[in-house]
Amino acid sequence: MAVLKLRLAGPLQAWGASSRFVNRHTREEPTKSGVLGLLAAAQGRRRSDPVEDLVGLKFGVRVDQPGRLMRDFQVARSLDGRASMPLSYRYYLSDAVFLAVVEGPGTVLEGLHEAVLAPAYPLYLGRRSCVPAGRISLGVEDVTLDAALRAEPWQAAPWHQKKQSGRTVSLEIFRDAMDPAEPGETVRDVPLDFSPENRNYTWRTVVRPKPHEVPNPYGKEQSHDPMAELGGS
Repeated sequence: MAVLKLRLAGPLQAWGASSRFVNRHTREEPTKSGVLGLLAAAQGRRRSDPVEDLVGLKFGVRVDQPGRLMRDFQVARSLDGRASMPLSYRYYLSDAVFLAVVEGPGTVLEGLHEAVLAPAYPLYLGRRSCVPAGRISLGVEDVTLDAALRAEPWQAAPWHQKKQSGRTVSLEIFRDAMDPAEPGETVRDVPLDFSPENRNYTWRTVVRPKPHEVPNPYGKEQSHDPMAELGGS
């Protein structure tokens, strides 16, 4: 098995797994359906095309830069201006950066890598309004999913790294359960059909293993001087 590594960064991202009606939420990390949708678009697949081969890929995410949750208000009106749709609430992640990894056969991942470099359709980070920034694919490597999530260098922007205190930073990891008995959160974000007429998803178990510790090149040792609090010289 091999892995395809993806850097997901942009001004806005939105990864909904349970949004309904006027409330369009986002998870704090990319969903499997969202990332597989990005890969399918890169290959030129239509929404009605089958995606069973992509669903079989193992999936994991590392949160390199959490970003900030934002809420937007949107309303739509009819063409003649006489009717208004209900006010909707849409949530986004601002200035977030993620390392997403899919694991599977090397030949399949090489094809996906080439597709992401020259996508057939525009790529977006969850919603069409969320445009990616910078190169997405970091290449294919012959390692396991877990190894890739812990070996790839920290992808956060320098300004974010400079804001972190301490010599090391903990990066949260979310990945597919490797064993049916492995405990985790059940999320309905595995796509069975992307077509608007018959959009359908099934469940997977998302595991949060021990966070990955990375060195912070801008970090400083934490120290405490009790005399400074007394104003001593």
